[in-house]
Amino acid sequence: MVLSITPPALNSKDPLQKKNNYFSINASVRGLLESLSSEQIKNQELLASLVFALRSFTNLNRFLEIIPLIASRLTGLDGCLLIPFHLDGRIHRELIQGIPTQKANHFITQLIGFKGGDQVGFAFSEVNLTLMDKFVQRYFGNNGLSVTSIFSRGSQRGRLYVFKSDGPLAWSDVHKKNFQLVADLTGVGIENNLYLEEHRLHERVDRQISIGGEIQAQLLPDYCPVIEGIELSACCRPAFQVGGDYYDFMPTRPELIGKSRENGRWAFVIGDVMGKGIPAGLLMTMLRGMLRAEVLTGLPPDKILHDLNQLALDDLAQSHRFVTLFYSDFDPRSRRLRYANAAHNPPLLWKSFQKTVSRLDAPGLLIGLEQDADYLCNEVILEPGDIILYYTDGVTEALGMTGDRFNESRLISLLESIAEKPLGAKEILDFLFKKLDSFIGPNHHLEDDASMIVLKVTNDLSLPHIQTSHA
Repeated sequence: MVLSITPPALNSKDPLQKKNNYFSINASVRGLLESLSSEQIKNQELLASLVFALRSFTNLNRFLEIIPLIASRLTGLDGCLLIPFHLDGRIHRELIQGIPTQKANHFITQLIGFKGGDQVGFAFSEVNLTLMDKFVQRYFGNNGLSVTSIFSRGSQRGRLYVFKSDGPLAWSDVHKKNFQLVADLTGVGIENNLYLEEHRLHERVDRQISIGGEIQAQLLPDYCPVIEGIELSACCRPAFQVGGDYYDFMPTRPELIGKSRENGRWAFVIGDVMGKGIPAGLLMTMLRGMLRAEVLTGLPPDKILHDLNQLALDDLAQSHRFVTLFYSDFDPRSRRLRYANAAHNPPLLWKSFQKTVSRLDAPGLLIGLEQDADYLCNEVILEPGDIILYYTDGVTEALGMTGDRFNESRLISLLESIAEKPLGAKEILDFLFKKLDSFIGPNHHLEDDASMIVLKVTNDLSLPHIQTSHA
């Protein structure tokens, strides 16, 4: 605002005239100060309302609607036009705002003819922005026009124009600073909206992962079955909500019930899909369905793995992932355990009579690696007091506070220290996980899924129901 003040003549010798002149000057100064103060108050109120909207908005379009109004009032000009850009640099036509509204709406219609704005990366070229500025200038004709950029995350997110309808711009430095301030606050608003959208996206993904984790947990056995002559306990601790570890207990003849089921042949399996998170969990789910169908054939473990490899090869090849799997079946009447291995960590066998730990292993390739992979079947007769520890590499590869791995040697030592004690399968499992937790430390977490199954041979003819714990 430019004010012009002409003071009264001060050369009069009349004292009364001098006094009148003095009061006239004071009145002019007071008027000027009051005018400036009124404008400052108005500007402060406008900026305060913009900051409030910036702090509280949840709808970007509603926030952008007020930008042209506040910009025009802060600059004392007739109108304002806001042209936002998509993240990929295209003109965001649906969010264009302007006042006067009728003139802005007519401009949006004219902008349809500006084809360049629909190109990805348009806003990232200064040449393109200059072309758009000239397009806007042609629309407003001889009106005074000024433009500034709106930035967010270091990229162009829009252009803000102010114009005067009756000639060239005549505005002060304060007006120019206010104009830039509105553009900067608009950039902050767009930035806030980006964070808000990302937060909402993460919430949706988290909900989906949580649901996936719940579904996957339901696919793992809810409890360990009652099988004549042995007791079982198992636990899986995924590094993420959805993991790639898998274990299962399956009767080879599910139609049997009661004692016949307890004395029937059972399959025990543990596996690990390479990778973590949702992709590994989905593949594990697919593999589970295939394996359960194969178990019903009653084939020996090596044939089961051979057929499973044939079935899963195409799906695993497309995902560029492989599966390690240890498959075994147990006959309670003979206490014979047959097993085959597809490159999984060999389970540890504690023989109570010899008081030694050995590995249950058999040669075999990863599931999904080769079309004609062959597997061998081995077997062992279990005696009362024998213990088998099935586990995944998330246990032995767990990183401790000192930077060392938990490793197989430590796991063997712990099994040896607990095997001779008169403990059940669940107590042994709890002991091993407690030692693993202590090794990792309270402020650290697993880098990979960790699963363990403990099988202990007993002399009991019947056993109580043993629940599986899922962490």
